[in-house]
Amino acid sequence: MVSKNQRKLIKSLYQKKYRKQHGLFVAEGKKVVRELLDADVKVHSLFTLNSDMFDVAGESVYSISEKELEQISFLTTPQAVLAIFYIPETKKIKSDGLILALDDIRDPGNLGTIIRLCDWFGIQDLVCSEQTVDCYNPKVIQATMGSITRVNISYVDLKEFLSTQRSNTQIFGTFMNGNIIYEEKLPKNAVIIMGNEANGISTDIEDGIDQRITIPQFGLLQRTESLNVATATAIVLSEFRRS
Repeated sequence: MVSKNQRKLIKSLYQKKYRKQHGLFVAEGKKVVRELLDADVKVHSLFTLNSDMFDVAGESVYSISEKELEQISFLTTPQAVLAIFYIPETKKIKSDGLILALDDIRDPGNLGTIIRLCDWFGIQDLVCSEQTVDCYNPKVIQATMGSITRVNISYVDLKEFLSTQRSNTQIFGTFMNGNIIYEEKLPKNAVIIMGNEANGISTDIEDGIDQRITIPQFGLLQRTESLNVATATAIVLSEFRRS
């Protein structure tokens, strides 16, 4: 059974300020919850239709009805389990390899997909501007499908972060009018910046970029304004890894 206080806590965690205040976040669905448990992310409480589904200490597990799950779920179709986890501590950003940086990405689905792409392409560090959507937003967690457990995500003053990287790492930015990415010699160590869905990379961040790159259009009419940022990220990371 879900108590009134538990329901209130769960609903509050849909907002960033309460996630930060409590140090907790919500995850839903068997796959996502199991990935988090397997990664030893500390569980606060787990609400499920089947208590035998997960190997979690008994006092943290609550058997609930479908109706109760519908009342606490943010999904249109609830997926058998909802869990509250403690937000893990962020690890130190590594200074070598490829680092992906996001400048003001606002859509939770885009961020979740980008986290999955980092996992797929072996990008260990994802650096986000302070304006980027919170990675512990329930919609982001859902979209990562568990990949959030394998990517170190840091929120920083992006301009300041880039200034610390400039002396020993080449910084790439994605633009509509950059050098064609397929014609560039791409290094193994680099910072790659992806910009906001509507406005691209902001002017103050643009000033710190060493090399502008673009994904060329091949369509005959050339009417498509831009690529979805997650789609563009997939192409860019693939090309860096291929090179």
